[in-house]
Amino acid sequence: MKFFLDTANVEQIKRINDLGLCDGVTTNPSLINKEGRDFKEVVTEIASIVDGPISAEVTSYTYDEMVKQAREIAKWAENIVVKIPMTEEGLKAINTLSKEGIKTNCTLIFSVSQGLMAAKAGASYISPFIGRIDDMGEDGVELIYKLKQVLENYGLESEIIAASIRTNKHLEEAALAGSDIATIPGTLFEKMWTHPLTSQGIENFKKDWDSFVRREK
Repeated sequence: MKFFLDTANVEQIKRINDLGLCDGVTTNPSLINKEGRDFKEVVTEIASIVDGPISAEVTSYTYDEMVKQAREIAKWAENIVVKIPMTEEGLKAINTLSKEGIKTNCTLIFSVSQGLMAAKAGASYISPFIGRIDDMGEDGVELIYKLKQVLENYGLESEIIAASIRTNKHLEEAALAGSDIATIPGTLFEKMWTHPLTSQGIENFKKDWDSFVRREK
């Protein structure tokens, strides 16, 4: 499974990238807004740090405007992927852009039919939001299982990005379900590599080593 970082915070990205754990980055208008910086400036800086795909989302919602904006965004760096919302206009834009060789990430997917349509339209990536599906009282990870099966059934090449990851359990279950990618908030990584038994084990080793050093003296 590939790990994408779901943030527009450059310091978080550098930190995780230095660990060799950042295979790509996803951003959206809300994440860009939190940073209080120019959209293009943030995206191009991120693209210069991370070699993998960098998703930058359109902010228009009509076909003509989405295609126009996507073409411009795609010029910012070679590893840019344009994020397009799951709508009729969005599907039309994805179809056009895919024929032009522009990679797209269809976002805000909440059903198998939406994911299937996005893949057929030519999306490079499809992003089911498992946390938000759980909020509706349904099973977000089950959608990953179903999408994986459908894509394999018909030889569709879109990669699945498990989005709206909120917990370690979400990540683990998405991995077991066969999601190609998980896009993870920067704040969740530390919780992922931390475990109380690991911390306890390190403390025990330190105490035992200190005791050994004192005896040797």
